Amino acid sequence: MNSKSKTLPSFKTEEQERTFWESHDSADHVDWSRAERTRFPNLKPSSKAISLRLPIDLLERIKTAANKRDVPYQSLIKIWLSEKVDAG
Repeated sequence: MNSKSKTLPSFKTEEQERTFWESHDSADHVDWSRAERTRFPNLKPSSKAISLRLPIDLLERIKTAANKRDVPYQSLIKIWLSEKVDAG
Protein backbone atom coordinates (compact mmCIF):
# COMPACT_ATOMS: atom_id res chain seq x y z
CA MET A 1 0.00 0.00 0.00
CA ASN A 2 1.10 3.57 -0.55
CA SER A 3 2.76 5.19 2.43
CA LYS A 4 0.23 8.01 2.09
CA SER A 5 -3.40 7.00 2.57
CA LYS A 6 -6.23 8.99 1.11
CA THR A 7 -8.10 11.14 3.61
CA LEU A 8 -11.50 9.86 4.60
CA PRO A 9 -14.39 12.26 4.15
CA SER A 10 -16.55 12.99 7.16
CA PHE A 11 -20.03 11.50 7.04
CA LYS A 12 -23.13 13.11 8.46
CA THR A 13 -25.16 9.91 8.41
CA GLU A 14 -24.58 6.18 8.40
CA GLU A 15 -26.32 6.06 5.02
CA GLN A 16 -23.71 8.44 3.53
CA GLU A 17 -20.92 6.27 4.88
CA ARG A 18 -22.54 3.10 3.55
CA THR A 19 -22.92 4.66 0.10
CA PHE A 20 -19.27 5.77 0.13
CA TRP A 21 -17.95 2.29 1.00
CA GLU A 22 -20.13 0.66 -1.66
CA SER A 23 -18.12 2.49 -4.31
CA HIS A 24 -14.64 2.84 -2.75
CA ASP A 25 -11.88 0.39 -1.87
CA SER A 26 -10.90 0.41 1.80
CA ALA A 27 -7.29 -0.38 0.83
CA ASP A 28 -6.99 3.22 -0.39
CA HIS A 29 -7.73 4.44 3.13
CA VAL A 30 -6.55 1.74 5.54
CA ASP A 31 -3.19 0.01 5.87
CA TRP A 32 -4.52 -3.52 6.32
CA SER A 33 -1.00 -4.90 6.88
CA ARG A 34 -1.09 -3.19 10.30
CA ALA A 35 -4.56 -4.47 11.21
CA GLU A 36 -4.99 -6.56 14.33
CA ARG A 37 -7.73 -9.07 15.07
CA THR A 38 -10.14 -8.10 17.80
CA ARG A 39 -13.34 -9.38 19.36
CA PHE A 40 -16.50 -7.54 20.31
CA PRO A 41 -18.27 -10.04 22.59
CA ASN A 42 -21.03 -7.65 23.66
CA LEU A 43 -21.79 -6.22 20.21
CA LYS A 44 -25.37 -6.87 19.21
CA PRO A 45 -27.09 -5.99 15.95
CA SER A 46 -29.51 -3.12 16.05
CA SER A 47 -33.08 -4.21 16.31
CA LYS A 48 -36.46 -2.77 17.14
CA ALA A 49 -39.26 -4.47 18.98
CA ILE A 50 -42.60 -4.54 17.19
CA SER A 51 -46.02 -5.79 18.09
CA LEU A 52 -47.61 -8.18 15.62
CA ARG A 53 -51.04 -9.71 16.04
CA LEU A 54 -51.35 -13.19 14.59
CA PRO A 55 -54.24 -15.63 14.59
CA ILE A 56 -53.72 -18.16 17.39
CA ASP A 57 -53.79 -21.05 14.92
CA LEU A 58 -51.02 -19.49 12.82
CA LEU A 59 -48.87 -18.80 15.86
CA GLU A 60 -49.28 -22.40 17.04
CA ARG A 61 -48.26 -23.70 13.60
CA ILE A 62 -45.19 -21.42 13.66
CA LYS A 63 -44.26 -22.66 17.14
CA THR A 64 -44.61 -26.27 15.99
CA ALA A 65 -42.38 -25.60 12.98
CA ALA A 66 -39.82 -23.90 15.24
CA ASN A 67 -39.82 -26.82 17.69
CA LYS A 68 -39.16 -29.26 14.81
CA ARG A 69 -36.13 -27.13 13.83
CA ASP A 70 -35.06 -26.64 17.46
CA VAL A 71 -35.04 -22.83 17.18
CA PRO A 72 -37.02 -20.18 19.04
CA TYR A 73 -40.22 -19.33 17.19
CA GLN A 74 -39.39 -15.61 17.04
CA SER A 75 -36.05 -16.42 15.39
CA LEU A 76 -37.82 -18.62 12.86
CA ILE A 77 -40.24 -15.80 12.04
CA LYS A 78 -37.26 -13.46 11.44
CA ILE A 79 -35.57 -16.05 9.21
CA TRP A 80 -38.71 -16.57 7.16
CA LEU A 81 -39.34 -12.84 6.79
CA SER A 82 -35.76 -12.24 5.71
CA GLU A 83 -35.88 -15.06 3.15
CA LYS A 84 -39.16 -13.77 1.72
CA VAL A 85 -37.89 -10.18 1.44
CA ASP A 86 -34.61 -11.32 -0.15
CA ALA A 87 -36.51 -13.47 -2.67
CA GLY A 88 -38.26 -10.29 -3.78
